[in-house]
Amino acid sequence: MIIMADEISTLMANSKDKVVLLRLRNNKTVQGVLQDFDIHMNLTLENAEDITEKKPEPLGKILLRGDNILAISLPDEESD
Repeated sequence: MIIMADEISTLMANSKDKVVLLRLRNNKTVQGVLQDFDIHMNLTLENAEDITEKKPEPLGKILLRGDNILAISLPDEESD
């Protein structure tokens, strides 16, 4: 499945204020509430936590550079 850039922007915009799951280049897994993003996929997360280990480590508000992100898992869209 090929997703175009404008579709990605729409998906990301629809995921604002929702919890997203990120896999990073350093093999860390981070989750947090998506606050903002830009065209480079730099993300601002609120209430972020590193969930790589069994005990989550709180990170607070963070900014992640887009080139450090391998994968983003967005929340399922709620069907009404």
